[in-house]
Amino acid sequence: MSKTLLKKHLLPLTKEQVIDLVLEMYDNCKPAKEYLEYYLNPDEKKQFEKYKAIIVSEFYPNRNTFNPPLRFSVAKKAIADFRSLKPSPELLADLLLTLPEMACKFTYEYGDTSESFYDSAVINFEIALKFLQQNKLLADFKLRCKSCVKYAEPCGYGFSEEIRQLFYEYYG
Repeated sequence: MSKTLLKKHLLPLTKEQVIDLVLEMYDNCKPAKEYLEYYLNPDEKKQFEKYKAIIVSEFYPNRNTFNPPLRFSVAKKAIADFRSLKPSPELLADLLLTLPEMACKFTYEYGDTSESFYDSAVINFEIALKFLQQNKLLADFKLRCKSCVKYAEPCGYGFSEEIRQLFYEYYG
């Protein structure tokens, strides 16, 4: 449905009907509830920490046993959900960089993983670097980006070369 059509359906509603509709959405739709809570109490840092914890737990779960899920899809969804709140570019950049940073650190600490794991890490590193460049934040995150290069050094599948090449593409 387009915004125009939605607006056409909403205009004839009374104020009370609109309030009822919003309350119903709040009760029945988790993303709507989260958005409304954020809209009414915009605590960017709290939301950032929540989504960062989701990403970190994919690589370093907070359990007694170490069996990380390593699901890039879950981490990317956390980024997309945070992005939908329209946070500051600095916090979004921080979250975008957290994903490849955790992937590089994980493989540095625990050894080689799969080629698809490395491919996902490289893609997400490039996404983060592009966002940093577009928002003129490269200088603010240079050390963290450089740490990704360091963590990738001992890895196989050409991973370290790709990470290093991307770093020098943006930080020349």
